[in-house]
Amino acid sequence: MLSVSCSKKSGSGTPVVTPSDLTISAVVSTDSSGNVSFTASATNAVKYDYDFGNYIAQNDVGGNITYKYPFSGTYTVTVTAKSAGGQTISKTISVSVAVALTLAWSDEFDTPGSPDPSKWGFDIGTGSGGWGNNELEYYTNRQANAIVSNGTLKIIATKESYDGSAYTSARMLTNNLYSFQYGRIDVRAKLPASIGTWPAIWMLGNNFATAGWPACGEIDIMEQSGSAKSTIYGTLHYPTEVGQYGDGSTTPITTASTAFHVYSAMWTPASIQLSVDGVVYYTLTNNLGIPFNQQFFIILNVAMGGNFGGSVDPAFTTDQMEVDYVRVYQ
Repeated sequence: MLSVSCSKKSGSGTPVVTPSDLTISAVVSTDSSGNVSFTASATNAVKYDYDFGNYIAQNDVGGNITYKYPFSGTYTVTVTAKSAGGQTISKTISVSVAVALTLAWSDEFDTPGSPDPSKWGFDIGTGSGGWGNNELEYYTNRQANAIVSNGTLKIIATKESYDGSAYTSARMLTNNLYSFQYGRIDVRAKLPASIGTWPAIWMLGNNFATAGWPACGEIDIMEQSGSAKSTIYGTLHYPTEVGQYGDGSTTPITTASTAFHVYSAMWTPASIQLSVDGVVYYTLTNNLGIPFNQQFFIILNVAMGGNFGGSVDPAFTTDQMEVDYVRVYQ
């Protein structure tokens, strides 16, 4: 590319000069911190704007700046040099960064009894129309439906007549207690085997109460349908231009109800990856036009029947989702 510096008179007689000869260098820290030191210089430039290639920009900064990337990746960085008169010249470079994530929040479920009230609240009741999915359970906060014992959380669905419903269960959530934006969430869990149970590990945007669904966004890290107990569903729900909701995939896990597996979402400004035991089976490209760039809270529940649970086995009495831990890394 040929850079040309040109000068002309403005209306006031002041020369108008365009920056030229823009150079950029980047030094990536080797300590896995994500820090990158940038140096930019250009003839006739008085300030520099940085676009770090991840929806983050810093405007009107000096030629020397250090930026800390929160996630590993290769980023296209654009620097725009500006002259005193507002004329600009831009250049891009590619920067590869390796970042070590650290534990930001967790529940290891080591304290027997009810789930930790500083970390978990409960949805109570049947919700409107079975929580919008024609579900059959009544959610409670009783230890009969959610209890920590022997190092794991048990969310227990039971057939019982309770306040007009034929089943009880629990729906735990971190809303108003903990939420996060970007990172990796790991949940190690063993799922119920009974036909008609619908366990889920998922997240909703913090603006759910005001924006509504699906405008708030929904990240379904794991769902198991009422009948396909060896299939794991991962889905991202959000408004699209054609008015449809969601996108996702499935993966076969034949021991989902007999063994623990780690269900994960790796969430960055660039993408959301869903995986089981570290094996990615679905990736959504993130962008500013969809609602996955805000704070989300965590939900754990076992529903009965409904649109995804289907018909409940008439012989059903009780079953559970057992959770070893929930961990968020950032």
